[in-house]
Amino acid sequence: MPNSTKGALEASLKKLLLHKTLDKITIQDLTSDCGISRMSFYYHFRDIYDLVEWVCIEDGKQALQGKKTSDTWQEGMLQVFEAILENKPFILNVYRCVRKEKIENYLYKLTYGLIADVVGEKCIGTDVAEEDRAFIAEFYKYGFVGIILDWIDRGMKDDYKEIVRKMGIALYGNIENSIHNFEQINKR
Repeated sequence: MPNSTKGALEASLKKLLLHKTLDKITIQDLTSDCGISRMSFYYHFRDIYDLVEWVCIEDGKQALQGKKTSDTWQEGMLQVFEAILENKPFILNVYRCVRKEKIENYLYKLTYGLIADVVGEKCIGTDVAEEDRAFIAEFYKYGFVGIILDWIDRGMKDDYKEIVRKMGIALYGNIENSIHNFEQINKR
């Protein structure tokens, strides 16, 4: 039942965002639209922004669908871009109404998981410390998020497939080089 309530709130939020800006939507609007009580809303979320964060993270996880390996990360990124495009009114509305730091945090959570899994896979059989693995993932996370934010900021008009292709070219071999460099430093 909780997932169906959250799903109903997500659907209501996305529906309402087609007609109102996020800052004009109230808890009452959401609960009336999906036929639940205010208490049910507050059982699941602190406020509307908590719901927005949950929607962004859940949609992102759904978009990645396990595409978090060195062989599939580009497919995962394509799916993230496609999910953003499919939810364009929602994303643009949130982007305009929420502090940029919040949007960045949503995207950081999403991309960190993707990159950390790739780094972890590439670190198998190495002596790279967990702290260094996390640093590598953090480092690349910022590049991924910056590219996505720039694309959103430009109205999502650029060919996202070309963006992901160029990300792949720029990243090719770099995670392995970073791992190798940390491994060499740790051997000293």
